[in-house]
Amino acid sequence: MTKFVGAHVSASGGVDNAPLNAMAIGAKAFALFTKNQRQWVAKPLEIKTIDAFHANLEASGILPKHILPHDSYLINLGHPEAEKLEKSRTAFIDELERCRILGLDRLNFHPGSHLTKIPKKDPEYDEKLLEAELHCLDVIADSLNRAIEATKDSNVKLVIENTAGQGSNLGYRFEHLAHIIDKVEDKSRVGVCLDTCHTFVAGYDLRTRETYQETMDAFERIVGSKYLMGMHINDSKPKLGSRVDRHASLGQGELDWDTFRFIMNDPRMDDIPLVLETIDESLWAQEISALYALIE
Repeated sequence: MTKFVGAHVSASGGVDNAPLNAMAIGAKAFALFTKNQRQWVAKPLEIKTIDAFHANLEASGILPKHILPHDSYLINLGHPEAEKLEKSRTAFIDELERCRILGLDRLNFHPGSHLTKIPKKDPEYDEKLLEAELHCLDVIADSLNRAIEATKDSNVKLVIENTAGQGSNLGYRFEHLAHIIDKVEDKSRVGVCLDTCHTFVAGYDLRTRETYQETMDAFERIVGSKYLMGMHINDSKPKLGSRVDRHASLGQGELDWDTFRFIMNDPRMDDIPLVLETIDESLWAQEISALYALIE
């Protein structure tokens, strides 16, 4: 088996519960938060929790490289205000350290937002927006370089998730991802996670073999498949190019099962975590089985 499918499971009660929750749904991969994702600070991981995590992970048979931890939603590595940017950078470095302590080799994160409000009627709207975006992308890249420098003894990779492009969130264009990676000094520590819903609502069609191939060829050309280190497998409630982030259960949105068949038979997705973030966790075991059934 070359595909490793799972879901973003709960770590409620301790991170050591995440492998058990993954096992319960037949997962071969999973994602988790290593701390409360809506709080800035968490107490350090206790030795007994770390040991229990490793024991449960060994029992699950899931390898660390098939686990895709996600950082806090509060973190904005492109924040325009110096104090809040520093707070985000400190929290991000802590998240990387938590992954290292747990023996995990990657951390998934949303790149950041410029938060600039420009009136649409401004005659220089396009120029000002582009300037804000480019500056923010440079700030994000600088944040990554600082985080890598602060964790030189670590091999945890910083995995940038493409976004839906809501509001001032960046990372919805492949060019954004490429710009950030280009400015990261140690490229061995950086990667990308593609979210199917985010990709679709950002304007990249995945629904037919032809459009799927066009999208993945564009990713290869602009970013590079060597950077692909995980995927989020989600259907999309909104339509193509809407730039609205609303996940749906598989087969219950704008994408159809052909999209997921293409992914499950694409060798570019071998040996990386393929993680469900669909909205009805009671369907996860069923969705995992259905995805494996698509392999030809």
